[in-house]
Amino acid sequence: MAQIDDLPPLRDVIRRHALSARKSLGQNFLLDLNLTARIARAAEPLDGATVIEVGPGPGGLTRALLAPPPQGLGASRVIAIERDQRAVAALEEIAARYPDRLEIVAGDALAFDARQHIGDRRAIVVANLPYNIATALLINWLTVEPWPPWYDRLVLMFQREVAMRIVAKVGDKSYGRLAVLAGWRCEAKILFDVAPSAFVPPPKVTSSVVRLVPRAKPLACDAVVLQRVTEAAFGQRRKMLRQSLKSLGVDTAALLGDARIEPTARAEEIAVEGFVRLANIFSGQTKSRL
Repeated sequence: MAQIDDLPPLRDVIRRHALSARKSLGQNFLLDLNLTARIARAAEPLDGATVIEVGPGPGGLTRALLAPPPQGLGASRVIAIERDQRAVAALEEIAARYPDRLEIVAGDALAFDARQHIGDRRAIVVANLPYNIATALLINWLTVEPWPPWYDRLVLMFQREVAMRIVAKVGDKSYGRLAVLAGWRCEAKILFDVAPSAFVPPPKVTSSVVRLVPRAKPLACDAVVLQRVTEAAFGQRRKMLRQSLKSLGVDTAALLGDARIEPTARAEEIAVEGFVRLANIFSGQTKSRL
């Protein structure tokens, strides 16, 4: 196992702070420092950006983010968001090892306001996301306003199944709401897979590291409306759109006709551009009735 710094081995840290992983917090700790270093380096180039980490736990990835190259990323500033108070004590030891470079935020990542912490600086998010909030966090980041967002890129660990849903293309089995939102505003790519054996405790599924880079000028659309339209369309994905979109409360024939989409089409057959057209026309129809 790699030795990236002079801090104690992660297993010792976990034992000393009684950091048994809690299922209620979606915790699965990464102990392989070779792997955490690989994830950290996937965030390059830094170019002076602040790194934000969610759910650092005992700090394996945090250490890789702070450690100097070539073993680590060498970030000059890392903000670690952790709601497990047991882990905060372990992270404070890392902060002492890297003075003035690690800021620990004890709280819920879903309520974290990045702008309050980074101001006008640029940021990169690198995280082994807690499984129970991973999708919700990603949707928050994909729908943030204004756009371009406060982050330059996201390098995130998901369950393999979720990762496939993020990068799926129209017609793929995994293509759905998440793929539309991700494809609308970002370019997403799976970088590599991580075996269950790399975690403590080992999950029952393979994980994947995904990189998402924001598009500078995505197609103009209201994020809230796009979410509503895709929710309706994929909520009954086996049905034709003329049926599944009825939950929007509008004339679906007119909506689909204006969007130049066949009423017999199904959600998985519609590309991102088609959903953006649907959302924009639906938004216009809704406003005209007010």
